[in-house]
Amino acid sequence: MKNYPAEPFRIKVVEMMKSMSREEREAAMIEAGYNTFLLKSEDVYIDLLTDSGTTAMSDRQWAGLMIGDEAYAGSRNFLHLDAVVKEYYGFKHMVPTHQGRGAENLLSRLKIKQGDIIPGNMYFTTTRYHQEANGGIFKDVIIDEAHNPEIEHPFKGNIDLKKLQALIDEFGADRIPYVCLAVTVNLAGGQPVS
Repeated sequence: MKNYPAEPFRIKVVEMMKSMSREEREAAMIEAGYNTFLLKSEDVYIDLLTDSGTTAMSDRQWAGLMIGDEAYAGSRNFLHLDAVVKEYYGFKHMVPTHQGRGAENLLSRLKIKQGDIIPGNMYFTTTRYHQEANGGIFKDVIIDEAHNPEIEHPFKGNIDLKKLQALIDEFGADRIPYVCLAVTVNLAGGQPVS
């Protein structure tokens, strides 16, 4: 018999959830038009759409939230983050966002013009939405191996440089504001890049 050690933590928060029957889940999917983004959160028992973390927060996370400086301007938390970003990344300016989709929207609004081409290694659903909502056209330039789960390849998230060059040749570099490279490609099962 296998030995399963006790988990090295205690759960600090409990959220009550309802368990839905198959019929209720099917009705919720029909109501949402089979679009997982349109499901009500109360109709989702386990959220497999996001990788942003949906589990209980640790005592240290709660403590950090309680001692954080929530001032509208000049908060010590922002000043510390700003200093660390400058030190490690060398960026002169940065804009903190509440989560990735907020950052995607800002980047897309600032960089994309109508008809621009956005090459990427597959896409994340919100990323592609923001690119296209701001006038961009997503073009997948991931390696072919990423589309076949039976092929062994250590870096299925890689961009195919020949596909990228073909886009540059076809549309011109001036119509490509940036290349969107996901470090772990969710739609390819979290595949890494080299």
